[in-house]
Amino acid sequence: MQTSLILANVGKHIDLQADESAFFISLLKEKQLKRKQHLLRENDICLQSVFVNTGCLRGYTLDKNGYEHILQFAPPGWWIADMYSMLTRQPGELFIEALEDTEVLQLHVDDRDRLMREVPKFERFFRIILENSLITFRQRLMENLGLPARERYLLFCKRYPTLIERLPQKQVAAYIGVTPEFLSKMRAELLKGK
Repeated sequence: MQTSLILANVGKHIDLQADESAFFISLLKEKQLKRKQHLLRENDICLQSVFVNTGCLRGYTLDKNGYEHILQFAPPGWWIADMYSMLTRQPGELFIEALEDTEVLQLHVDDRDRLMREVPKFERFFRIILENSLITFRQRLMENLGLPARERYLLFCKRYPTLIERLPQKQVAAYIGVTPEFLSKMRAELLKGK
C-alpha cells in the first residue's frame, strides 16, 4: 500500500510519531477503481472517508431531469466523501465515480472515530479537513451565484491546474454550470485574447 502521499497530507496539519503513523496506516483499506466505476451511489449510506492516491474521482448529483451537477473533483492528495450521509448515517444524494483508473485509501467512519479517541491529535486533523471543505463549498456557492462563467472557468483552472487538460470538456462544463458548447466557445475566446 502506497502511503507517502496520505502521510504528507496529514503531516501538513499534525505531527505524528512513528507508532501513531503505523496505527493510522493499519486502519486504511486500499481500493482500486476502474474508469467509470462508482465508489458511491445516490441512496447509499457513506461510511468511508476516501483519500485519492492516484487517478481522479468526481462527486456529483443528478437533478430530476437527469442533468449532472458536479460538486467536486478529487485528484491525488484530495479527500472526498458524502459528508451529509457520513455524519447523519442516512442515505446520501452523492455519486462518487472514477474518471480514470484510480487508487484510493479508505477510512471507515468507525475507524476514524477510534483513531480520534486513541490519537487525539487526529481530531484536530479531521476538524481542519472539515473546515477546509466547508470553506471550499461556500466559496464555490458564492462563485456560482455571483460570478460570470468566464471567471468561474478561470477559478476552476486555478483550483484544479492538473486536471484542466485531463478532463473531458463535458466534465468541466458540468462543474462550472455551462453547456460544453458554451465552454468550447469561451475557451476559444480566451485563447484568442492571450
